[in-house]
Amino acid sequence: MTATTLRRTSPTGSDFAELNRRVNALGLMRRQPAYYILRLALVGLLAAGGWAAFFIIGSSWWTLAVAVVLAVSFAQLGLVAHDLAHRQVFRTKGPSAIAGRIAGNLGIGMSYGWWMDKHTRHHNNPNHDDLDPDVQPEVLIWATESAVGRRGLAAFVTRHQAGLFFPLLTLLSIDLKISSIKALRAGTVKRPVLEAGLLAVHAVAYLGALFLVLSPLQALVFLVVHQGLFGVYLGMTFAPNHKGMPHPTGDEDFLRKQVLTSRNVRGGWFVDVALGGLNYQIEHHLFPAMPTTNLRKVQPIVQQYCAEIGVPYEQTGLIESYRQALRYLHEVGAPLRDTH
Repeated sequence: MTATTLRRTSPTGSDFAELNRRVNALGLMRRQPAYYILRLALVGLLAAGGWAAFFIIGSSWWTLAVAVVLAVSFAQLGLVAHDLAHRQVFRTKGPSAIAGRIAGNLGIGMSYGWWMDKHTRHHNNPNHDDLDPDVQPEVLIWATESAVGRRGLAAFVTRHQAGLFFPLLTLLSIDLKISSIKALRAGTVKRPVLEAGLLAVHAVAYLGALFLVLSPLQALVFLVVHQGLFGVYLGMTFAPNHKGMPHPTGDEDFLRKQVLTSRNVRGGWFVDVALGGLNYQIEHHLFPAMPTTNLRKVQPIVQQYCAEIGVPYEQTGLIESYRQALRYLHEVGAPLRDTH
């Protein structure tokens, strides 16, 4: 199977219906309030502890260590917002949206409404060249055809995009903020006034804290380190999931569209926590509303079922997942390197 096409192997969604029946019979779709109370408490304590340490240490270069802690807490808040968007935490839309805006807009400075819309379109058509916003050609490209016609700096980045991938992730936080503002200005976000207000509160509080507590130089360095590491960490939680996997045509049945475009990452509890459960990407795409803590339980069921019906099930280690993604990026940029 190539990284650019998938062939439809089942005319209906009946294969998923049987898997769905098995999973629901085990009660794995039930909400897990105790898990999310603990998780939200720990992430909240990490963020609160980081900011407390920031103010206690004060104007010192030691606050750069705090920047690392806060980068981790921001990424974990982003992962919490992800679960809220899928209604894994709350069953209804209202509480999910309220908590999502607190975590996204107020917590990390990203429009929850914009990201939710973007991520929903990704889930509906993962890795589809025309319908998945996560593979649309921007700074990086994910399809060889997108390299045609690139000139100047864009062409240079494409030729070397595998080597530039991790350095470019340092700009991801800025990209999230710019995209959020663009979505608000375009009017594509529900409750734009509320979301804009929360983003403004975040920006004023964040920049105010930096420039009131630290010297101007310390504040700038802190901002670069914190936002850069936040972007790298957040990008590394999503990079192993689909990059380098097949790109569908759009007429595949639901199960194959989700399984064949996704990659699982093996690992113990550390990988589960670090990636926020996204290492079970196949199971998450099949059952997006399933609480994260149940993905480990459903994984062997899904893997066995895929073996029964002859659907390839991709699973690899964390480092190898990055290698595959980078190898794919390198291959996509080959036409420009050849002409150059």
